[in-house]
Amino acid sequence: MYGGDPSRHLTEVDLEERMAEAPPPPTDHGTVRLLVARGPSGARATPRSVNLEIEGPLPGDRWWPGRDPERGSQLTAMQHGAGAVIANGQDLALFGDNLLLDLSLDASNLPIGSRVRVGGALLEVTPKPHTGCKKYAARFGTAALAWISVPARRALRLRGIHFRVVAPGRVAVGDAVEVISRGSQERFDFP
Repeated sequence: MYGGDPSRHLTEVDLEERMAEAPPPPTDHGTVRLLVARGPSGARATPRSVNLEIEGPLPGDRWWPGRDPERGSQLTAMQHGAGAVIANGQDLALFGDNLLLDLSLDASNLPIGSRVRVGGALLEVTPKPHTGCKKYAARFGTAALAWISVPARRALRLRGIHFRVVAPGRVAVGDAVEVISRGSQERFDFP
């Protein structure tokens, strides 16, 4: 599960072309497309539904609040369409993001502090950046990591974002996602 399939890795040119051809994600109302719990040694579970709590991780996930007392990385989310392009036929659970959403995660659409209803839960975008790492490069290629990391693309948040749970609730694949409020429209620097 860790390594990915190198024969599926795309070049930066391929990624640029395929993203340009992809339909834009919705900005106000979307859908939960996949739930993922990251287990030990790279194992992934893809439950159909979960109950999200204020203090805990997505059930079965390895995140632990003791390592992140501010809950800045309580949940990770990725835009489904971008993930599908980058994965190029690989299982989308390989990313390890807890939520794959059919919704624009772009910083101009969901600035820090934005609140989003996902199923029965209310989530808030945190300031913690979600960036790629060596595992990401191994799974999807160094070209994919370089492509999402270009300064001009960082605000698109193609790697995803972090949420914290503001109000608990049940979330299921296929549930509606709705932007409730947008945070500060200030410009933020992305590392």
